[in-house]
Amino acid sequence: MTVDVRELADLGPGERAAFFDRDAGIEAVRGDVREIVDRVREEGDVAVREFTSEFDDVELGNITITDKCERAYEALDDELLDAIETAVANVREFHEAQLPDDWREEFGPGRELGRRFRPLERVGVYVPGGSAAYPSSAIMGVVPAVVAGVEHVSVVTPPADELNPVTLAAIHAAGADAVYSVGGAQAIAGLAYGTETITRAQKIVGPGNKWVTAAKAEVRGDVEIDFLAGPSEVVVVADGTADPALVATELIAQAEHDPNTSVVAVTTDEKIADGIVTAIDEQVDARERKEIIQAGLENDASGVLLARSMSEAILFTEAYAPEHLSILAEDDEAILERIDSAGSVFLGPNTPVAAGDYASGTNHVLPTNGSAHVTGGLSVETFLRSTTVQRLSADGLEDIGETITTLADAEGLEAHAASVRHRLERLESDDS
Repeated sequence: MTVDVRELADLGPGERAAFFDRDAGIEAVRGDVREIVDRVREEGDVAVREFTSEFDDVELGNITITDKCERAYEALDDELLDAIETAVANVREFHEAQLPDDWREEFGPGRELGRRFRPLERVGVYVPGGSAAYPSSAIMGVVPAVVAGVEHVSVVTPPADELNPVTLAAIHAAGADAVYSVGGAQAIAGLAYGTETITRAQKIVGPGNKWVTAAKAEVRGDVEIDFLAGPSEVVVVADGTADPALVATELIAQAEHDPNTSVVAVTTDEKIADGIVTAIDEQVDARERKEIIQAGLENDASGVLLARSMSEAILFTEAYAPEHLSILAEDDEAILERIDSAGSVFLGPNTPVAAGDYASGTNHVLPTNGSAHVTGGLSVETFLRSTTVQRLSADGLEDIGETITTLADAEGLEAHAASVRHRLERLESDDS
């Protein structure tokens, strides 16, 4: 049996901790990562090449592979090229809708306030490699940065004797300005501090393994990052109307990523719960990555849970704060209304999580490990900075002048108060 049904109410403290205390496993490698980061910061390309040889067993020729991406795009077959272009267009369209407008408004007499938005100049996007190719991650990381108006978008992606041409083509189609054949902690360090070849970034985004995540934690403060992403997650909330086979497909699809993934179905219907378990067993053997899937399904943070009520299922889901949330229930909108913390939500039987992974238009770079309690996924706003703007007329300053000076005096900041009183006195003198 790949997975058993467990009563949600009967979970012990250790079992509950497995679901709620998920982490990216970065502390185990933090010391080694710190050494890598320090070496790259001090030695630049020399250290990048050395670590690439050590960890990836690749002797780098040119670190920059921007031209290879363009050639891969031009050589790609029509079917794959059409899929990439469609995904890029959909992701671009959704993110263009996020672009905020600058604004100014009058707030009270003579008090004009506003906000303006400007893109970062240089960002770095990590596109994973390893056991699977991720052209979709290239699209999700690069497109919103381009839409935001970032001047220079760099991509780092792990090297290989044969780089995946679909990933390279997707990087080009998404609009990256420079692409570097570097992975792991050394890639993050290169983006954070710059090397002779790699352009220094103001912000680094994108998912990766625990070495990448630990490196992002290490350089945070010297460079901005999006968030620390751990293994993939999905929670499926299902009522008695759900198709158990569809629930099973969602759990299996997410488990395909990583043995450490967390995949959870929580349902109010015992028959549905049993049906999910049966469907999982029927489907797993047919999947190409069945060993990885099996490991993901069987880890302590995965399972099929039976709730006594939909309220109990919702409370569990909110506490979990999943990266991906699928709701397969008759009144899915009402359930969604009661859940605030989730990276991305998929409503109804015709909305697989894979749609958001690839081509619906939403971003699949999402918070994990409960971070959805406090942050959202990658977006145009990730690559923007905002500035507030204000202008006071004489009437506007006179209207709030006493408020300012009273508070400044109360804080003991006499010079603040004086800067206002000086202006008020000048205005009074001009009126006389």
